[in-house]
Amino acid sequence: MNKTINFRGVKFPNPTVLASGILGVTGDSFKNVVRNGAGGVTSKSVWLERHEGHPGPVMMGTEHFYINAVGLPDGGIEKAKEELGKYLEWKERAPLIGNIVAGKIDDFENIAGQMQEIGPDIIEVNISCPNVEDEFGRPFACSTVDAGSVTKVVKKIVKNIPVIVKLSPNVANIGEIAKACEANGADGLTVANTFGPGMIIDIDTAEPILSNKVGGVSGPGIKPLAVKRVWDTASAVKIPIIGMGGVLTGRDVIEFMMAGASLVGIGAGVYYRGAEIFEEVNEEIDEWMKEQGVKELSDIVGKAVRK
Repeated sequence: MNKTINFRGVKFPNPTVLASGILGVTGDSFKNVVRNGAGGVTSKSVWLERHEGHPGPVMMGTEHFYINAVGLPDGGIEKAKEELGKYLEWKERAPLIGNIVAGKIDDFENIAGQMQEIGPDIIEVNISCPNVEDEFGRPFACSTVDAGSVTKVVKKIVKNIPVIVKLSPNVANIGEIAKACEANGADGLTVANTFGPGMIIDIDTAEPILSNKVGGVSGPGIKPLAVKRVWDTASAVKIPIIGMGGVLTGRDVIEFMMAGASLVGIGAGVYYRGAEIFEEVNEEIDEWMKEQGVKELSDIVGKAVRK
C-alpha cells in the first residue's frame, strides 16, 4: 500500500499535514509532529514585522468544537528565518509549507519574497483569517477581485516554489473565489480557514469568554461543512487542494480526499488527540486501505466528486 502524495512536484510520505497556527514556527515542534507521523508541516502565519495578536483568553474547546481568537501573534519574518531554518536543516524533515499573511495587498509581495529566501517546499498565502477583521477590514478571501489580486502579486515574486492560497469558508461563492485564484496563477488551494466568527458566553458572568468576544470555529462539529467547501472547490478548479476542518480520524482524512483534497490538514485534532494523532490517523488509513483493497491512496482523490 502506498500513501505517498505528489502535490505539485512536492512528495509527501502520507496525506496528513500539520495545519497552520497550531504549533507556531519552532523547528523542534515541527520535528516532534514529523516523528509522530505527519506527512508535512505548515508554519503559523508569518508577518513582516512582529504582530501582537489578541490578549487572553483566546481559545476554548469542548468535545464538539474549538474556538479561538489568537489574532495571529508572530515574531515577524526575521524570527521565522531562524526557526524555519533550523527545521529545514534537519535531514529527516517532511515537506514544509511556509504560511504568510499581510494586512495590505502590496505587503504580500515583500513577505512572499522573504519567505521564498527561507526555502520552504510550498508557500501558503493566508488571505482568510477571521480574527484580524477589526484591524484590517474584511478578509481578502471574501472578494474574487482581492483574492485574485493577492495571488497575482505573490506569483509575480515567487519563482520555483508552488504557491497555494488559503480560502475562507465564510463566503457564498467559494468556487468563484477559487477560480479567481486559479486564473491568477495559484498552484493549489487550502480549504479552508475557520468558520465564523462564533461566540461563547459565560452564563455566570454574562460575558463573552474570549477577550476578542468572537473567534474562528473549528473542531469536529464543523467537519460536514468543511467537506462541502472542499467538494465545491474541487468541482470548480483543476488545481490540487489541501482540505481541512474537524479532522480527528483516518476515516475523516479519507472523506476529505474523496471530496477532492490531495492532502488533509490536522489542526484542532492535535488538541483532541495530541501530537500522536498523526501516527494514529495513518494507522487508521492503513486499516481502511487494506479492508478496501486500495493500493494507491492518491487514486481516491476526488472519487466522490467524479461520480
